[in-house]
Amino acid sequence: MPLGGGADVKCFTSIHYQAFPSAAVYRENPATCCTWFQPGHFFPTFRAMSGRSASPQGRASPIGFDDELGAHVSAEGGVWRAPARARAIGGANLQLFTKQPSRWAEPVLDRVAVARFRAEREAHRIRVAGAHDSYLNNLASPDTRLWRRSVTAFRAELERCVALGLDFLVTHPGHAVDGDLAAGLARNAEGIAEVLGEVPGATRVLLELTAGAGTSVGGSFGNLAALREAIPSTVRGRVGVCVDTCHAFAAGYDLAGDYEGVWRAFDDVVGRDVLGLLHLNDSRHPLGSRRDRHEKLGEGTLGSGTFRRLMTDERLRSVPKILETPKDDDGDRVNLAFLRACRG
Repeated sequence: MPLGGGADVKCFTSIHYQAFPSAAVYRENPATCCTWFQPGHFFPTFRAMSGRSASPQGRASPIGFDDELGAHVSAEGGVWRAPARARAIGGANLQLFTKQPSRWAEPVLDRVAVARFRAEREAHRIRVAGAHDSYLNNLASPDTRLWRRSVTAFRAELERCVALGLDFLVTHPGHAVDGDLAAGLARNAEGIAEVLGEVPGATRVLLELTAGAGTSVGGSFGNLAALREAIPSTVRGRVGVCVDTCHAFAAGYDLAGDYEGVWRAFDDVVGRDVLGLLHLNDSRHPLGSRRDRHEKLGEGTLGSGTFRRLMTDERLRSVPKILETPKDDDGDRVNLAFLRACRG
């Protein structure tokens, strides 16, 4: 049964239960709400995509927490600055842009930048690190010039990710602006396959579920499954899926009211084994709105209870989870603390 969005919720353990607040309540009373947010608190062991081993019991080490949580952080001033920013907000994992996402210009990372990023990641013990690709790319476009430009940009993005040693690259499936969904999926698959064939490495491409607005080819589990299946088996093993909770809700998947039903559908259509990442975002708009507007956790239409279910779902424990919530005030730190509170 879904729990309310703004009210305090009860978090149960095998020994006791305690009330935990929504992120909004935490902002107002951090000292009284967060006795659990202390050095030495134990969290479950998390094995990241990168294969790095966790600290004993996944406890908070002197450098910070050692679990599956993180956030999208700024790479302003150089990509090597991102790991420290992630740790500063309490993240053990990170996502970043390797370029300005609303520009076609492609930066070239020199050896110094790559070495600095790798050193900073190691120093700050970032378990899983990945990137989100450009918003301009449209690998489903029927316009051959735009499609080729998108493929070229996607190749450059993946090359940067491989050089940096990133674990994943999230990509939004494109838009079939001619209305031909099947052809759009085929073009999208062709572009990804071409780039994966030309850029070897360990970085996985994760197809992100979209909100399903307009002519998007990525707005359903079925479309993601079809897109992945259309990629040749020789490179398909490097392709997984990213589920964004806001996008899923906007696309009509009722994580708040039918949590188990949504994951059964995902398992049946896509397969849990290809789930590589969760973007944890509340939604400003109602179920099925097709509108991609992220909200702070517990303050939107998904509600606090949905994130409690996600954080206590053992089936999802090893899946990296990244925040893309609004960045005002101390939002990321508050939301990460809120998620850890959900576990009790």
